[in-house]
Amino acid sequence: MEDSPAQHRQLARLLLAWFGQHHRKLPWRGTRDLYRIWVSEIMLQQTQVATVIPYFERFLLSFPAVTALAAASEEQVLRHWEGLGYYRRARQLHAAARKIEAEHGGEFPCEYEQVRALPGIGRYTAGAILSLGLDRKLPILEANTIRLFSRLAAYRGDTTSTAGQKFLWTMAEEILPDKNVGQFNQALMDLGSQVCTPRQPKCEECPLATLCPTRKLGLTESIPSPKKPKQYEEVVEAVVVIRRGTKVFVRQRGPDERWAGMWDFPRFASATGSPHPQRVKALATSTAEQTGVEFEDAELLTTLKHGVTRFRITLHCYQAQFAGLAPAPPRGKRRVVAAAKLEQAWVKVSALEELPLSVTARKIARMLALK
Repeated sequence: MEDSPAQHRQLARLLLAWFGQHHRKLPWRGTRDLYRIWVSEIMLQQTQVATVIPYFERFLLSFPAVTALAAASEEQVLRHWEGLGYYRRARQLHAAARKIEAEHGGEFPCEYEQVRALPGIGRYTAGAILSLGLDRKLPILEANTIRLFSRLAAYRGDTTSTAGQKFLWTMAEEILPDKNVGQFNQALMDLGSQVCTPRQPKCEECPLATLCPTRKLGLTESIPSPKKPKQYEEVVEAVVVIRRGTKVFVRQRGPDERWAGMWDFPRFASATGSPHPQRVKALATSTAEQTGVEFEDAELLTTLKHGVTRFRITLHCYQAQFAGLAPAPPRGKRRVVAAAKLEQAWVKVSALEELPLSVTARKIARMLALK
């Protein structure tokens, strides 16, 4: 595509005409409510649209405005977020709502720098919120538009490099029309997700095909440059469900742990290939040191396999009986739970439904509910 005002105008005209006929009907579209747009943009980070839709609808039913979100506890917010992953997004969303309540009277700010100052909001998210909600002339750059821009410019460099990002952000800014910016940015994302796909793009359906040098060169499979394959680390963990009558023991995960703020059963790293007795002994020692709770009669409940970011985890799940409280730690040494001021509790299995749990902890909780 030629870098000229005439080409940019033609691109906008073709793209908006296509969008008028092929736009996706999504629950956060057709609104100028910056709060709703903000929530959707945070949820859509690293998450597919189809996955987000039911979460978005449930979230807005419980937290219809900034004030409702700010008034909620972090635990309530995390429970609504459970299953979406990347829970830092939920904690930052909640912190931002409280900042908006305190500094902007509960009204989502309209100025770019004020939006950027909110927790969890970067250049893309701020541009998306203000362009979609207020038609501000602000560029966006995310996975779909990175791919689309790379092909429209036949850019063969590394899109993740500093030079690549600078080039793409400049392009995203230069092609913006003077009006209908919100629709234009939505059209870019829709075209990237529906037509200009990573593999086997539907070039014959693309309204910008005549402007695309990558198509003319037959390089759609090599532009943008392929990402390096993700390297996964194999991890083994063990978790124990400690029963005490009709209740089970749970603890809140700390700020430096995976799934910070979520509730979980005692869980620790386990030696790869270690036999059952050795694994249980290590689990018992770690549990006592961290929580002050001892258990006995541990038996394997199930083994789960799951992935988290760059980790592939094998999780051995045990069930045991409460055996008493561990001796107090040596003088001058405090337990982790005391130092971090974390919550831990005995709760009925039915009460687990109200707590925000990790995906695997939720699977275990549902297994327990069936027993």
